Amino acid sequence: MADEERDVKRPTMVRRIRKAVRREGAPRYLLITLLSFAASVGLTRLFLELAGYPQLGNAELHIAHVLWGGLFLFVASVLPLIFANRWVYVLGSLCAGLGVGLFIDEVGKFITQTNNYFHPAAAPIFYAFFLITVLVYLQVRRAPERDGRDELYGAIDGLAEVLDHDLEPSELRALQRRLQRIVEGADHPDLARLASSLLTFLESDALHLAPELPGFAERWLARLRRFETRWITTMRMKAAIIGGVGALGLYSLVKFGRLLLVLVGTASLESLVDYRVIAGQVAGDSGVIWFMARMGLEAGVALLLIAAAVTLGLGKDRLGIGLAYLSLLLSLTVVNLLVFYFEQFSTMIKASIEFVLLLGVLYFRRYHVELTNDG
Repeated sequence: MADEERDVKRPTMVRRIRKAVRREGAPRYLLITLLSFAASVGLTRLFLELAGYPQLGNAELHIAHVLWGGLFLFVASVLPLIFANRWVYVLGSLCAGLGVGLFIDEVGKFITQTNNYFHPAAAPIFYAFFLITVLVYLQVRRAPERDGRDELYGAIDGLAEVLDHDLEPSELRALQRRLQRIVEGADHPDLARLASSLLTFLESDALHLAPELPGFAERWLARLRRFETRWITTMRMKAAIIGGVGALGLYSLVKFGRLLLVLVGTASLESLVDYRVIAGQVAGDSGVIWFMARMGLEAGVALLLIAAAVTLGLGKDRLGIGLAYLSLLLSLTVVNLLVFYFEQFSTMIKASIEFVLLLGVLYFRRYHVELTNDG
């Protein structure tokens, strides 16, 4: 019986595991990782293309850039283990994005027997991994349900500004509101007492406050808001979306027509300068099947894009924005996986344009579509 009581009282690994708490500023850190990840792959490929794919090493050694990626990843992992400052998370997220980008850029070497850096499957793998990271970021951006324990984690994280003598009046007010919610909550009386003590400290005259000076990001956001107020009207935004979506749809239809000429034998694939990369990848039954699937999907999305532009032009804003959102989402998540396989990293430009258009569609749907006449 005594042994059983000791087993009940003895802390176990299961009892020590607590619910994970999302770090304050996690969306910002993940966004830095996401952007640096995409930039590292794009800039690496661009540099290698312009420089003629040079190699660092000698007759025996080859220092591939995957090693530099590993170094960046190592730095990103050890920085938060050594330092407690908040700026460490910014630097760590930047190093993590650069590291994973340099690593995944060489994935072609590790999925082939011949260490083929230019294997056509490398680009879709990179793009799929990037999409997964975007989905994680979108999930992290959602406001989580927070109890007293979560709020106190955030409050303690905010107290780092006090230690660095960088607590601004607006940050103080936000910190006080958070601690007040903990005090008023009834689920954690012990945490409420701690929050009350911290509130008393924050209300003392000895607290040093930094001047309210906007940072670099805040200044640019303020400029963007002024630009938005002055220049971005409903009609201008709508015209930009119609033009962008319509042009993208026509461009995709032209591509489909040129590829159709190849398929019916009127033109050879090698004769199309824009598709010289595809020539070696449409081989065998499976290659032809995937190529035809890519053509059909691109044509379908192109027709949807044109339909969205026409519908918006006729004043059916809700329907047009819905079609534009659906077609751009399909292109970014499904079609581009196949296009990356056949056209490799040159598709990044088109994917970037589609992503910007999707952001514009989401912005218009949120702020302007309810102001227009659906007819």
